Amino acid sequence: MVTLLRPAVSRFSLCALSSLYSVVAALPSILLGLMWHTSVAAQAMPAIAQPASPRELLEDARRRLLENTPDAELGESPGQDAFASYRLGPGDTLFVNVLRFPDLSFQNTIDLEGSMLIPLVGAMTLEGLTVAAAREQIRIALDQFIVDPQVDVILIAQRPVQVTLLGEVVRPGLYPLAAPQLSVALVSAGGATTRADLRTVRVRRQLVDGSIVEKDVDLFTPLQTASPIPDLQLADGDTIVVPTLTANADYDRNLIARSTLAQPQINVRVLNYATGARGGGSIGSVQLPNGSSFVDAISTLSLDLGSADLRNIALVRFDVQQGKATANVGRGRTNPRGNCQLALNAGKSLSPQIARTAPTRRGSAPVSGFGCLDDGSVTGGLSG
Repeated sequence: MVTLLRPAVSRFSLCALSSLYSVVAALPSILLGLMWHTSVAAQAMPAIAQPASPRELLEDARRRLLENTPDAELGESPGQDAFASYRLGPGDTLFVNVLRFPDLSFQNTIDLEGSMLIPLVGAMTLEGLTVAAAREQIRIALDQFIVDPQVDVILIAQRPVQVTLLGEVVRPGLYPLAAPQLSVALVSAGGATTRADLRTVRVRRQLVDGSIVEKDVDLFTPLQTASPIPDLQLADGDTIVVPTLTANADYDRNLIARSTLAQPQINVRVLNYATGARGGGSIGSVQLPNGSSFVDAISTLSLDLGSADLRNIALVRFDVQQGKATANVGRGRTNPRGNCQLALNAGKSLSPQIARTAPTRRGSAPVSGFGCLDDGSVTGGLSG
């Protein structure tokens, strides 16, 4: 019985081995066919777009914020006044309040690279954004981690700015300002001169895209009507130009002279012949508060009342627009050199009625006692 079963088992094993060999031999061809069909199908199917990473989403949101796209969610509009919105920069301190998540609320300062550390997000660039745009960008970033974040951003400390003042100011130049306001800038430059026209003070600003915008600010009308001075927030790099007064109509120079926007003091040069010594005299200068009267100038002079002719005092004022010395009140006369001298009666000027109507200005020059003085005026007392 045993010898009869062996041949059957041997034939079965040989058949199985033969089938297995055939499958193994055909396996490479099958795999190559599958790979070919897969590649053809991949080429035929359209590519599926990969979802953007959170960082790419933030960069896209920042780009749209800087371009002021008219998207309601960003709170920006293309026609927005460049002077009405403050742009953040290094040194600004913000308080970020995240409602329902007090642990995420924080206060921080924008670093020199224009970035700020945000909880859960990391460093985020805020330079060049408005406060509203920064709030929206922080909200978009936190939306990756919490559900429906409600964010409020407050500018609690504005960075110091550096501005340039040109035109009719006492000391034109470059000035750092701790309080970036137009009135503070004028005071820092020594105030406006008496030849300044504060009705059209021009502020020039360069935007992020390199374009230049300008805005005229009227500082005279608020002083005239007792209304608040425009609170224009200056930005770093602004240029302020104070124009020269070309038309005196409806412009009260005395009102400006008494304000804090003008230079606080004026210099009056004095040529005094009434010193007591025969044939002598003196040349000097006195400092007076801006807006001082003729009597104020007379009271500073050391006159010898015995030799001074108080009825004949000359006032010489140089007019920059005309390029010569002029006088427009009182009894005038012209000296041999062609300069206009204003002959005034000092005795009458000491009366209260006349004294109140003789303000001094920058550029006047009394010769031993007279009125209406400007900075640089010449005053002198003529000997009798």
